[in-house]
Amino acid sequence: MTYSGDMRVGGPADVRELSELTISKLAVGPMDNNTYLLRCTTSGEAVLIDAANEADRILELVGPTGLSRVITTHRHQDHWQALAEVVGTTGARTVAHPIDAEELPVSVDDPVEHGARVPVGECELEVIHLRGHTPGSIALRYDDPSGHTHLFTGDSLFPGGVGKTGGEVDFRSLLGDVEERIFAQMGDDTWVYPGHGRDTTLGAERPQLPEWRARGW
Repeated sequence: MTYSGDMRVGGPADVRELSELTISKLAVGPMDNNTYLLRCTTSGEAVLIDAANEADRILELVGPTGLSRVITTHRHQDHWQALAEVVGTTGARTVAHPIDAEELPVSVDDPVEHGARVPVGECELEVIHLRGHTPGSIALRYDDPSGHTHLFTGDSLFPGGVGKTGGEVDFRSLLGDVEERIFAQMGDDTWVYPGHGRDTTLGAERPQLPEWRARGW
């Protein structure tokens, strides 16, 4: 079946097969969080983005081949409710931005800052620091060598706007980073995988940037 990214909690994962990476999207928990399992098709190594909730379903998705790392996009609790159990069961290393690391329920093995690279077997993700939703919010960029860019944005970018912020200063910071570090650097065919809800593309969102700035949220 064709990947759509339109998920419901309790439903099966939606799977996208790229040339060198498989992306599995699963909706979990009472806040309809998205968790993403990325697996290198050559080595089989897997990385999870946001162990948000329902550890049993996440571990079922991971399966017997194991998990090398869990990346947490930011400090908010709905994005790490299953982190301790998933890490405890799999032995995966933990990855997050150091500013948000102290708020997580487990220690961070590999703190990452803007521009860092996180391996997924023979593939790699680039860390993009997006300041505003939380001080240490990050997105993860994957450039498919046979296709376009894939971007996992946590709660920093959704269809229709940037993530929630605590006020005008944080909003301007987040929108500025999103404009400079995402929209100015990536093409319209970039596929966006957010922390909740449906996916989008930068091409679908780019025309709305002036509206987001004018409305202030």
